[in-house]
Amino acid sequence: MKMNKRALNSLYITQFLSAFSDNMSLLVIASLLSENGFSPESLALVTMAFFLPYILLAPLVGPFADKLPKSVVLVVGNLIKLFGIIGLIFVDHSSIVLLMLCYFTVGVGAVVYSPAKYGILPDLTTNDQELFKANSRIEAYTILAILAGIGGGGVIVSMTTTIQSSIICAVLYGLSICVTFLIPRIQGNPSIRYAKEASRFFNSISLLLKNPKTNFSLIGTGAFWMSSAVLRTAVLAWIPISLGFDPKDFNVSLILATTSVGIIIGAFMAPRLIQLRFFHKSIIYGFLMLVLILIFPWIHVTAITIAFLLAVGFMGGVFIVPMNTVLQEEGTRMVGAGKTIAVQNFFENILMLIGSGLYYFVVEKGVSISMAIVIQGLIMLLFLAYLSLQIQQNKSKLVPVESTHS
Repeated sequence: MKMNKRALNSLYITQFLSAFSDNMSLLVIASLLSENGFSPESLALVTMAFFLPYILLAPLVGPFADKLPKSVVLVVGNLIKLFGIIGLIFVDHSSIVLLMLCYFTVGVGAVVYSPAKYGILPDLTTNDQELFKANSRIEAYTILAILAGIGGGGVIVSMTTTIQSSIICAVLYGLSICVTFLIPRIQGNPSIRYAKEASRFFNSISLLLKNPKTNFSLIGTGAFWMSSAVLRTAVLAWIPISLGFDPKDFNVSLILATTSVGIIIGAFMAPRLIQLRFFHKSIIYGFLMLVLILIFPWIHVTAITIAFLLAVGFMGGVFIVPMNTVLQEEGTRMVGAGKTIAVQNFFENILMLIGSGLYYFVVEKGVSISMAIVIQGLIMLLFLAYLSLQIQQNKSKLVPVESTHS
């Protein structure tokens, strides 16, 4: 089988459009919260509603992605997201519960969509190196969409009404659906039975945790996205306070987006900086990211802050891509692509939910946003310490046999 470049390019585009709208929709909700007098930390509550479906639906979405053609699953996920955004146009914006419900619906679409966007990659590539490059590209396009969704989306939200912004999000989801039809419908496994497969979900968790490589990757990617989720919410509130910008100034979202620029560069550079067989060495970049996270909240110069956020993103991009690739390659062989991504989503979103909840709690108790960011950095340190311990305890299983002899 030859690598399907046309299908891959279509996948990158549909992913970009969908993820752009995901991130722009959060800014629309942030604007609605501000307009209706809610506190800045209330945004954490709305993001928690987005993470919840990843936990509740995790046992089902993997089998769903494996049973049907994955291009069909991508369409279904986007349709659910579209429904959530349309709901945002009509609900009472003074009710945070209804805003959370709309973003919860977008989260349901995202959790359906996610296993397919990663799980289809092995079907469109022919070897490990192609898969590694495709992973780095899909990660980079995702982060590019986050960048554009936060930066460009922030400009759109600042220049339009919230209703108009919501309509633009809906149109982007529609375009994403259209592009998906350029991806071939590769037959899934119709013999899969949801109840049976869902009952095996926790067995899949156990198998992936027992394997040193997938254990390392699950914990590593989960720790990264936990920190990323908290930082996105916290920095959005921190920039106006520490750098003196008006909260409605679109420059706030542009500064926040510099982290995504760094992640894009890091994701593209990861295959050159980290050999896949030595994927565990990406932990070095995790520690460098941690140091920057602990320092930057105490900086109050815009240019230096931008440089730090750019560097944080770069380190994070190099940190996560090798682990993502190894997790998908090993996990596909062990339990299947869809279930591997579902387990990964389960772990990542539990940690993002916990991180966002802890952030909301400490800020509500009067802790400064800068200190809340530092607290998240210290939590990241605990995860990195665990990963370092795993490298020492399972070195023979993490390092290729041929590399142990010189």
